[in-house]
Amino acid sequence: MNQTVRFNALVLAADRTTHDPVASSAGTACKAIAPIAGRPMIIRVLDALESSEMVDKIVICGPPASVLPDCPELQQRIESGRVKWLPNLDSPSRSANSGLSQMGGDSPVLLTTADHALLTPEIIRYFLRESSAMDSDATVGVVNHADVAAAFPGTKRTVIRLRDGGVCGCNLYAFFNHRGRDLVTFWQRAEDLRKRPWRLVLQVLGPGAVLSYLMGQLTLDQAMNAVSSRVGVKVRTVTLPYPQAGVDVDKVEDMMLVESILAGEALPSQGGSEAKERHPTA
Repeated sequence: MNQTVRFNALVLAADRTTHDPVASSAGTACKAIAPIAGRPMIIRVLDALESSEMVDKIVICGPPASVLPDCPELQQRIESGRVKWLPNLDSPSRSANSGLSQMGGDSPVLLTTADHALLTPEIIRYFLRESSAMDSDATVGVVNHADVAAAFPGTKRTVIRLRDGGVCGCNLYAFFNHRGRDLVTFWQRAEDLRKRPWRLVLQVLGPGAVLSYLMGQLTLDQAMNAVSSRVGVKVRTVTLPYPQAGVDVDKVEDMMLVESILAGEALPSQGGSEAKERHPTA
């Protein structure tokens, strides 16, 4: 008999810099509330989480309290208790740890970001069901770069190039226990170095792995096994068949791309039969 695992969700919703280019272009005080096709990004993310029917409690870290009146719909959800708000701290990892501290016990937690404007209930369900079927403390969502490049020609994404193909991050993480939550420390280091993949490999995985990476011999499984060994957390990746899962809104160009998709252009092919949601048996 199938049993659906339910998650709490944590959404990081603060700007990385004081002058975020997306917020500046949109004329908003914070990127999270920038309108995309008429709706604030963070509302799009919250709606997708609720509609997935796999999420119970939702906690957001940020945006700052001074920004909330600029987004009445978000403020109403907070005041009604539909969403719990926490002030963001001075780094994503500290904000994530603060949010995770609100999730009692070993309850499974999904972590994502407010700039994931193309997030859908289908993407969430696929990621969480695949994650729940794995023997792991934590999982990380990725997409194949080739799929993103085919779906969105010309778009520039950060790519980790591996022997079995390049991958892009999806800003989707699942933590299944306290050990899994230790991955937040690695996640912060990965975020700090995400624009310099070879330095990420060197600092996190060691010189042997960076040599393999530079020679094009490092595979995704080898990288995850090395992370698991270094961090003491069993980490696995979930490769999603949804190219749009690899598109977040970091730049004004990203905002334009996302708006063009949501304005009525067909979403990319989602991997045919491979994209059909699988329902693992618990």
